[in-house]
Amino acid sequence: MTLQRKGAPWWCVILLYCTVLWAGLQPQSLTKASAINLRRFIGCAVREFTFLARKPGCASLHITTDACWGRCETWEKPVLDPPFIESYQRVCTYNETRMVTVRLPNCSSTVEPSYTYPVALRCDCGVCLTSTTECITSV
Repeated sequence: MTLQRKGAPWWCVILLYCTVLWAGLQPQSLTKASAINLRRFIGCAVREFTFLARKPGCASLHITTDACWGRCETWEKPVLDPPFIESYQRVCTYNETRMVTVRLPNCSSTVEPSYTYPVALRCDCGVCLTSTTECITSV
């Protein structure tokens, strides 16, 4: 194997390889590495989330807050006794929150402009509670 391409001296090829390696180690490339890690992440964590707050009679407002995000261990296996299935189902859910209230813009005079939403302080894998999370509790 030779380090020389047609018309390019060997030191140019090494310089190109070093440049590509250096560029891959720069901070902006860490964003791509983080995205790969998030795809493989098992567990529950606080993560930044942006949503559109809406209320009839007011203009909408983009809000960035912290929310729970993740994948938790879940499994099912058949058993011989009714209900013929044993399951272990956990979801990523809020463990601790604080409520924040903002004022929505351009509300009509008959509408209260306050909008309250939760901010995640701590998240855990746990049983899904329909009081705080949208989930299916039985089939």
